[in-house]
Amino acid sequence: MTAGVRRTLGVCYYPEHWPEAVWAEDASRMARAGIRRVRIGEFAWSRIEPRPGELRFEWLDRAIETLGSAGLEVVLGTPTATPPRWMVDRHPDMLGVGAGGEVRGFGSRRHYCFSHAGYREECRRIARLLAERYGADPRVVAWQTDNEYDCHDTALSYSACARAAFQDWCARRYGTVEALNTAWGNAFWSMDYQRFDQIGLPVRTVTEPNPAHVLAFRRFSSDQVVRFNRVQCDEIRKRSGAPIVHNFMGRMTGFDHHALSADLDFVAWDSYPLGFLLDRAGASQAEKERFLRQGHPDFQAFHHDLYRTCGRGRFWVMEQQPGPVNWAPWNPAPMAGMLRLWAWEAFAHGAETVCWFRWRQAPFGQEQMHAGLLLPDRRPAAGLADVTRVARELDELPDAGTARGPCALVFDYPSAHAWEAQPHGIDFDYFALCFDLYCAMRRAGLSIDIIPADGRDLGPYSLVMVPGLLELSPGFRDSLATCAGRIVVGPRAGLRTDELSTPAPMGPDLPDFPLTVTHAESLPPFASLPLAEGGAVGRWLETIETELEAIERTVDGRPVLVGGCRIGYLTGWPDAQALDRIVRRAAQAQELPVLDLPSGLRVRDTRTHRFWLNYAPEPLACNGRTVEPGGVLWEPLGEPLERGSGAGGNARGA
Repeated sequence: MTAGVRRTLGVCYYPEHWPEAVWAEDASRMARAGIRRVRIGEFAWSRIEPRPGELRFEWLDRAIETLGSAGLEVVLGTPTATPPRWMVDRHPDMLGVGAGGEVRGFGSRRHYCFSHAGYREECRRIARLLAERYGADPRVVAWQTDNEYDCHDTALSYSACARAAFQDWCARRYGTVEALNTAWGNAFWSMDYQRFDQIGLPVRTVTEPNPAHVLAFRRFSSDQVVRFNRVQCDEIRKRSGAPIVHNFMGRMTGFDHHALSADLDFVAWDSYPLGFLLDRAGASQAEKERFLRQGHPDFQAFHHDLYRTCGRGRFWVMEQQPGPVNWAPWNPAPMAGMLRLWAWEAFAHGAETVCWFRWRQAPFGQEQMHAGLLLPDRRPAAGLADVTRVARELDELPDAGTARGPCALVFDYPSAHAWEAQPHGIDFDYFALCFDLYCAMRRAGLSIDIIPADGRDLGPYSLVMVPGLLELSPGFRDSLATCAGRIVVGPRAGLRTDELSTPAPMGPDLPDFPLTVTHAESLPPFASLPLAEGGAVGRWLETIETELEAIERTVDGRPVLVGGCRIGYLTGWPDAQALDRIVRRAAQAQELPVLDLPSGLRVRDTRTHRFWLNYAPEPLACNGRTVEPGGVLWEPLGEPLERGSGAGGNARGA
């Protein structure tokens, strides 16, 4: 992101849900509230094309005209996440199939299989038609493809068309069935194939399927999502110069977001802090109680930092929670001030736009209980005051962007797929491992970039954490070898090949680092091992052969962190107390300033300012500053940080 990109607010709007007579008033109220961008159209296929070939664009023309006349910019979505009923009648085999064989029927959304060639071509057609009509319209400033790929566990489908496409994918990847047999180790349990058309999907086997087969299917499924998205991007890009975006979700690993992002101009994601806390953040009971109305203090930041990298420095929040949601196990209302905090945290991490979902609460359908900025009767909801306040405050810090963090965490989607294919322990979770390390870095007051293992230059980083990386590729090893910062690798890093077999010699095979993992054990929750300096290691622990110094040990002498002044290797999964100590030691060894933040207080540095954000339900103080519950403070840094790939422009003091 370059300097001078102004921060803006947006909202999601569904003109097809409301009488046309209220559109102009809605648009005027949005503009008065400080909203500048409006996303529309992503669920409107049945209103655009109520019957095959019967196109009704006129209402959409008028909606865009109404919004544009109020000074609002339009983000137009392709409606492919909700194929209409006639589409299912035309392609009855297009529906996704679950692992148990159940067909995911019509009546909700995301009811398609990514591998269905007929539906993919229908999506190409509707994207082309939309781009032909609106591609040159200056009021349409961006395009969104589909909506929330993989939401509701839809990246994986076990349909007949998925099986046929997977067989073709295997033939292209391996060339010969003999090469596939060798790569998958099919000599084990007499699983050799003679033809590619014999290969089924790794599901409903007597015991666990071959993990290499599972990993191949996960890679194939990810490629199918990327291919599906690319078809739409290609059609839009031929006819429009406006940027193309997709809105990712939180804790979704069903496809490689970096691979998909290569076809986008920037990325967005949908942020629902309270729903995520209770549904997928992996929070403890104590964290759920403390942060019930605020959200986990690190979950949103993790995804801001991850998706900023996916977007090559550019990202939006396409949907921001405005009040209680409808889809979590329980749906509390946000604490006062949290909508403001969530918006400013996104901006501090580099977001260009924060869009609220939605403008007005729906009075019908599955999301009637999901709040909006207006009530169904058009009166203001509680969150609207926060939004208008943020709009006024944007004049104080108008430029988007953030500084490159001094620390990096490597997050790798193929590794997530690999450890889901062969977890070895029921609670081994790659995302949770990476998130635990990220949280420890955040508790130390560090600003972080989350990066892929793509061989990029690690020179700008003083501290690099590399947990659970499936394979240390030659390019990534070269990056580690030339990095002058402190590197902490592991656990479970570099211990398998690209095909999920054991390498010879055994891993992790770090550069100039004499260490071999001889075996690994997974530990049940009641079997954590205490560490000599406090805290414990659990879930995962490796036995190693090395002459390197042990920096951390269990009380009975087993090494947990070994290494020298540049590279360290974690043999296990430390708890929060131990991770705090490990991260702080590594940061201090690199002369990085470390903060002693109270529970719930977080900081993020931009190029010119430091932001203090309080997720706690009580006032918190640190370094002479007191931040109220749900509060945000920002202060100029003494010296602007060095501009990085994600740096923003100058900002006035607050």
